[in-house]
Amino acid sequence: MSDQQSPDMERISDTEFLRKSLILIGLVVLILFLWQLSDVLLLAFGSILVAIILHAFADVLVRYLNIPSRWSLVTASLTILVLFIGLAVFFGANIRTQLNNVAEQLPVAIDAFGQKLGIGAISDDLSKMLSEVPSSGLALRIAGIGGTILSGLTDFVLVIIAGLYIAASPRIYFDGFVKLFPIRQHRRVESTLVASGEALKLWLISQLIAMICVGILSTFAFWLIGLPSPYALGLIASLLEFIPFLGPILGALPAVLISFTLGGETVIWTIIAAFIIQQLEGNVIFPLVERRMVSIPPALALFGIVVGGILFGTIGLMLGFPLVVVAYVLVKKLYVRETLGESTPIPGETKPKDVRA
Repeated sequence: MSDQQSPDMERISDTEFLRKSLILIGLVVLILFLWQLSDVLLLAFGSILVAIILHAFADVLVRYLNIPSRWSLVTASLTILVLFIGLAVFFGANIRTQLNNVAEQLPVAIDAFGQKLGIGAISDDLSKMLSEVPSSGLALRIAGIGGTILSGLTDFVLVIIAGLYIAASPRIYFDGFVKLFPIRQHRRVESTLVASGEALKLWLISQLIAMICVGILSTFAFWLIGLPSPYALGLIASLLEFIPFLGPILGALPAVLISFTLGGETVIWTIIAAFIIQQLEGNVIFPLVERRMVSIPPALALFGIVVGGILFGTIGLMLGFPLVVVAYVLVKKLYVRETLGESTPIPGETKPKDVRA
């Protein structure tokens, strides 16, 4: 009897092994395919962030201005567009001129900084290195820089347009993603997506408030100190504030370097101003919006940003923290709570559920 069943059992075992092997190969191919599309997926993630910002602003209009829900998104989009156009009209020429001035002054500032450290004029070494590069190679590098800038602008426009489409009909994309999973997993996937979206919205709101406050404070401080191009330096500090941990340092760096061209007390006052602004951000601004903050261990967030920058370059550096937010929600909800059965608060949920109850 056992002899008659053994061939059947061997065939079943071989079939099961073949099925599992094909599944494993399919997963490897899928991972490689997604890795090749990583840049596109990051742009899609950026579009989702744009859609979240638009919906958050639309919710504010509905709640505080009693604008009908069906018109809130259109009103929010038009308001943001008009705001940007207004800023461009009133301050665009001035900021563009100041940004050009900053770009021209940075080599001089770097030289002044190098001389303070006793290492000489750094720009001379760079000019010597460039002069040793064949003209064809230099042309290719310049063309590459121009192509990178053009590609970045194209990606930015693509992210904005895609974000508008997602914001206009979010349910289509939400339901479409959920249907990629088995029916029995739909509720779990839906609740996870909702929690991830809410966590991202909370972080984006707090980060935008911090960016605006840091930009205004930096501009005023640099103008008061007497630094050239204070609007441009404040704008740089504001935009780089989007990158947690590293952004504040990078944002203050141009102002500190340019202060070395003026020397004396200007350097000291610039460093003091940058330090005070960051202290205000950490001890005043963020505590005021801490209800909208996503609490993530700082070391985990920092490593996430660094890894994003290493794997995906500049865009990975910019989107590293929001990616960490999503990963943090997924791990806490799907693994810690629903797999291990531990009770844990999850960003994006007002009341954590205890699965052991």
